[in-house]
Amino acid sequence: MRQVIQDAARWLAWSADNARRWKASPPDYVVLVLDSDLPPLPQRRPTWQRLLPGKPSLQSRLEIMEAVAGDPRVRGVVLHLRHLELPASSLEALRDSIIALRDADKKVVVWATHYSGSAYYVACAADEILMQEGGSIGQLGRAAGYHFLATALERVGLSFDAVKIAPHKTAADALTRQEMSAAAREMAEWLMDAEREEQIQAVVVGRSIKRKAAVKLLDGAPYTDLQAREAGAIDAIVSEEDLPQRLMDQADSGPARLARWHSARRSIIALPPAHGERHVALIRVEGLIVDGENAYPPAPMPIPLLGGGRSGDLTVTQEARRALEDDSVAAVVLWIDSPGGSATASEAMASALELLAGAKPLVAALGSVAASGGYYVATPAHWIIAHPGTLTGSIGVLAGKLVTGELLARLGINRELLSRGPNSRIWDPARPFNDEERRNVQGMIERTYDVFLARVAASRDLDITAVEAVAGGRVWTGRQAQERRLVDALGGLDDAIAMAREMAGLGRNAPVRTIELGRKRIAPVPDVAAAALRHVAQGAELMAIAPALCLCLLVPASERFV
Repeated sequence: MRQVIQDAARWLAWSADNARRWKASPPDYVVLVLDSDLPPLPQRRPTWQRLLPGKPSLQSRLEIMEAVAGDPRVRGVVLHLRHLELPASSLEALRDSIIALRDADKKVVVWATHYSGSAYYVACAADEILMQEGGSIGQLGRAAGYHFLATALERVGLSFDAVKIAPHKTAADALTRQEMSAAAREMAEWLMDAEREEQIQAVVVGRSIKRKAAVKLLDGAPYTDLQAREAGAIDAIVSEEDLPQRLMDQADSGPARLARWHSARRSIIALPPAHGERHVALIRVEGLIVDGENAYPPAPMPIPLLGGGRSGDLTVTQEARRALEDDSVAAVVLWIDSPGGSATASEAMASALELLAGAKPLVAALGSVAASGGYYVATPAHWIIAHPGTLTGSIGVLAGKLVTGELLARLGINRELLSRGPNSRIWDPARPFNDEERRNVQGMIERTYDVFLARVAASRDLDITAVEAVAGGRVWTGRQAQERRLVDALGGLDDAIAMAREMAGLGRNAPVRTIELGRKRIAPVPDVAAAALRHVAQGAELMAIAPALCLCLLVPASERFV
């Protein structure tokens, strides 16, 4: 009864608010500025930071576009694109949202002073592509740089001793090699080919041209504004001030009315409120997977792997258990945006999620990367959805240690070690593994790999041989993974939520609620610098005590640009 009363109160409040909105005068076009600073979901931050305004997320922008699509009085959206250097999954989510707007009979216009390759990929989904006078389109080819640090480490007396399951498990190559291996090159080539094909198809469909013409258009870049117009890469050269005149409807007597969302939001028809106690729960696995609790840096730190947020098995397993015990949770969506990490933590998460999946529908939505341990935790799901550009797979294991003995000697540091037992020094950083230790480590990662293969085979209804053919550390895009039966469908988080609602027999407006157990505070509020260093040090320490299921910096990529 209490829930019925609450739903009725929300419905009455929504009806009264929408009555006011219907009387208001919305703009003809809502203007949204999109740039690179758009995390996929609202950022999970240390407790003390929750009192401060957070960054807008991509999900919030997609919700705005959904709201505009549902208001029959609004004619369309103008997307003002800035740098827009986002992961492929975020770019694809934007394209999907643009297509949904057009399917709702809304006109979508993109405008920019400059189009990067990423921005142009998104722009091709719109009705019109406009550019400021004097603007440009950057190079539209694909390129990626890979850095190898073995020689640099050697010069300071360091090395990394790694044991891996297969040649394609290249996460440690950046630290152990001086150049790209044949396996790494093969994998990097097929990933780049897949990215290029997605780009070509976006131009073919968006610009309504043949494939040969699309390749010519892409290869002809960079363009000035005049060259872009002549090549058919854009539709017109228009200043931002002239957009109202450009978008004027022939039946209107004056220019179109444009407004930014913060001005227009109170006049746009609101979507119906979610109702009912039964809901879809959202569990988030983001960043490095570690043994322990979730942790979040006190400030942004551009340090690969160790500088971002971490998902711990103690937190995620508790979230899974809470979802299992809560009768109001009808289904669960597992959002994964992780390159992997600890094998033991991944197994602990997967075990708890497997128990949850035995009682309730579980759908996994893969973000920009859900590879190695990130894919491992997705295996209990009944349905796995990935974006075409999601990096996934990397089914493999590695273990290793940073060898510091020579550096200590160069620094004049004398270290004496006492030990008992033949394998007591196996993780001693003073020296590499000896032959016996290497055999032990190899046996450990082979056992972990066997468990990984068996879990994938059971969850995907494949035999071990079929899994081995796509495993061995090989990384795939979401589209390639679907072709290899590692994922079920292509789409984003909204598609995963829709699937979860359908599997649970919920209505299309059933609520979605993130499971929260509280965040770990890693340092006193004033000491942000110390907290940042501690966060990185903890990440390194946690990753040193367990075999790793990890996709590290793509293949061993340290830079990628389009």
